[in-house]
Amino acid sequence: MSAARVLVVEDAEAIRVAVESALRDAGLVVSGQRDGRGLEAVLDGFRPDLVVLDVMLPGRDGFALLEVVRRRTDAGVVLLTARDGVHDRVRGLRGGADDYVVKPFELAELVARVGAVLRRLRRVPATVQVGDLVIDADAGVVLRAGNRIELTGTEWRLLGYLAGQRGRVVNKVQILTAVWGYDEYDPNLVEVHVSALRRKLEAHGSRLLHTVRGLGYVLRAESP
Repeated sequence: MSAARVLVVEDAEAIRVAVESALRDAGLVVSGQRDGRGLEAVLDGFRPDLVVLDVMLPGRDGFALLEVVRRRTDAGVVLLTARDGVHDRVRGLRGGADDYVVKPFELAELVARVGAVLRRLRRVPATVQVGDLVIDADAGVVLRAGNRIELTGTEWRLLGYLAGQRGRVVNKVQILTAVWGYDEYDPNLVEVHVSALRRKLEAHGSRLLHTVRGLGYVLRAESP
């Protein structure tokens, strides 16, 4: 299955760039723009599976653009709203948005919510398999060789991110950004959680979570 496509419409460049980067790190195809100018053409050309849409935009606001998205596509919509924008959230959901994230937000939360909407819309597989490891996000179950593995919330996010990047080496900054929502923190945090996750996975089989010296980590099944 090809990667899901996400359009990010956000006028604050720093936020837009960070969101685009986090979504790309999650294995999605991403395009971004700062406002709603030419949105109709972008929707027709890019054909997103989901739109991340800021409510407070110059020109046509997020609610007007939500109507455009709903008229022209069957894409999911995740709204970005102000901290105290209860009215905005209700109005957006009634207007057809699938979910919302309140500013300021952690990138990890936004990526998780985008993934959840894409799974509900069947735009990405709910179940991922790497060797004899099966991750069923909808059921909240991880199995290794048929054995259920109990994970903490952080381990779930970490494994989900690595599974989305399976076969691809990711570094500690990418993991920090995707799982914890920031990239300036003690990298030992990643090492500790990777080690804990690795122990749980290896309790029922050979190594799947590999360290690539000087580069980062990769989730892959080695050929027999």
